[in-house]
Amino acid sequence: LDLADARVHERLLAMERENLHLFGYGAKGMTLSMLETAISLTGERIAAADLHHLLQLGKDILRHPVELLDGIREAVSAVAKECRVVLITKGDLFHQEAKVAASGLGELFHRIEIVSEKDERAYRRVLDEFSVDASRFLMVGNSLRSDIEPVLELGGWGLHMPYHVTWAHETSHGVDPGHPCLLRVDSPSEIPAALRALRARAGGSEAAGLPG
Repeated sequence: LDLADARVHERLLAMERENLHLFGYGAKGMTLSMLETAISLTGERIAAADLHHLLQLGKDILRHPVELLDGIREAVSAVAKECRVVLITKGDLFHQEAKVAASGLGELFHRIEIVSEKDERAYRRVLDEFSVDASRFLMVGNSLRSDIEPVLELGGWGLHMPYHVTWAHETSHGVDPGHPCLLRVDSPSEIPAALRALRARAGGSEAAGLPG
């Protein structure tokens, strides 16, 4: 197989999307989809040694150390002095809990929510539990699809901080870049000032959501 062939990546992406309802998000589901794609592409002729190599790749991802973006601790600390900060992330519970613990940021969050999907229903549930109206909620994240779009649909606010690596599944969205409740920042150091700017637009806000 030519791993540089775009069709191979398309098959893997299609397999991951097909399996989302079974495996959910995260490295474990990705690994199972890699194995299934390899078996399919080789007509079930792939060697056990090669399957083992793919499995090892998945384990390496699960063991990979957490690397914080420069300035993110300072940004979260600054926001936490003004707002209740909730970490909302999706994926495998065990892996996400381990990453939060390894990040050293857990103490900065008022609450940590690990959800199976970041959609309107999940955000609405969190807001209802905090008794916070969507108009007083800001979500900060790198994914327009998962972090920003559902919050804007609920009437909340979005702060988009793009990252140079984004899963293809997350690039499909319907967010208008000119939406009045949306701002963009390019680094963590810009987050506190952007929050103040959005609070000025909103006339005050009590809650901020920061995804992982």
